[in-house]
Amino acid sequence: MLLGLPLVGCAALPPPDPGPHIAGIAVVERDWHTDIALPVGPTPLHPALATLAADFPGMTTMVFGFGDRRWLLDRDRSPLALLRALLPGPGAILLTALATPPEVAFGPEHVVRLPLTAGQMNRLQEYLAGSLDQGWRRLPGGRWQALAEGPYPGSVFLASPIIYSVGYTCNTWTIDALAAAGLPVDPTGVAFAGQAMAWARQAAEMPGAGSGRMASHGRSNVPQPDDGLRRGP
Repeated sequence: MLLGLPLVGCAALPPPDPGPHIAGIAVVERDWHTDIALPVGPTPLHPALATLAADFPGMTTMVFGFGDRRWLLDRDRSPLALLRALLPGPGAILLTALATPPEVAFGPEHVVRLPLTAGQMNRLQEYLAGSLDQGWRRLPGGRWQALAEGPYPGSVFLASPIIYSVGYTCNTWTIDALAAAGLPVDPTGVAFAGQAMAWARQAAEMPGAGSGRMASHGRSNVPQPDDGLRRGP
């Protein structure tokens, strides 16, 4: 069973970015799903992300995850809904606002840290901003219009122009984000969380990447009630 292993050599991977590391992001595993965790504060945010962050005073980490809009919003988990989710359909982004590090919210064993250079951070933020449907930002002051409240404290669903399908899942999107940043990963064939986390760990172990997965302390990979932040007025 090789689904959890990166397919090294199937695509030309980018050379390492020679710049110094300025900040670290994280790839988070939530059972079959993966997210990108972006720190708030150490580096400037893309204007679109800064507008989102302004809705959550005190947030220190923005956690982004992609998924099928119907599956995420309907909360229908029947076999028929599962089959529908395999068909191409509108996507959505789940934003979870944390006041704690991802290791505290999800458990260190579910988090892989990846340091980025300034160029990599800029490219990643461009990718995240591009994953949001600009047409939904219609509230006064340029605030984003949420599709719905999310399933966790301090989380909201946002519209995405990206189409979700069995060939482009949340985990494909996660590795696509790392590839867009210029990290040595390949989203080709990535559909499952195990594959995405394998690529993230491989990238973390590259020379100069710093530490990867943290030691386990047994915390659940679902954020706890005291980790999230309520949306501001």
